[in-house]
Amino acid sequence: MTTVLEARDLRKSYRGGDGGTIEVLRGLDLAVATGEFVAVTGESGSGKSTLLHLLGALDRPTSGLIALDGIPYDTLDPAALAELRNRRIGFVFQFHHLLRDFSAQENVAMPLLIGGMAPAEAQDRARTLLELVGLAPRMSHLPAQLSGGEQQRAAVARALVTEPALLLADEPSGNLDERNAEQLHALFAGLARNFRTAVVVVTHNRSLAARADRVLRLSEGVLAAATPAGFPESAE
Repeated sequence: MTTVLEARDLRKSYRGGDGGTIEVLRGLDLAVATGEFVAVTGESGSGKSTLLHLLGALDRPTSGLIALDGIPYDTLDPAALAELRNRRIGFVFQFHHLLRDFSAQENVAMPLLIGGMAPAEAQDRARTLLELVGLAPRMSHLPAQLSGGEQQRAAVARALVTEPALLLADEPSGNLDERNAEQLHALFAGLARNFRTAVVVVTHNRSLAARADRVLRLSEGVLAAATPAGFPESAE
């Protein structure tokens, strides 16, 4: 399989309140292939969200390389990096961040309209994605008229509408009840396979991690293989 996302010797440090340096990521390596679903687990505060922000070009590393489709982020100027982020990367967060005054279909079409696609084509594409995530009967509803699980599925559809090479999700089921969470987990399990998209999900949820092709645990700034439950293999 072709490597879509690569991170090599990735480091991220912050200045602490006492003036010292806090190292969050310490020489981390990661490669994700086309159609692969990778779950990243770890203790709270271990740097999982920091890693996701770096992979999604929302922040810059202190040092190291990140490349998507063979294009290193550090070779792109801000405008080109924003273009890559908007067209080649999809994001799903714990909270859906849907625009409350727009229907589900309008929310999903928004990235395409911002990118300059004709409205009719954007609406057709949004309709297709909402059908895929099981929201065909609900596409004209406002976010407030949708359940929490439906809102998150709409957010997934919005993240996929630009046909990104990489989908990143940060605790996507963390705000859902068990039934809605399981529906969302099943959806994520099929995303990489059906879209041939590289998927990286940060999660504490064992059920979601168990559906991944590969589970990695972030600890002390580096990634290591883990069991589907999210614990180091040596702990079993």
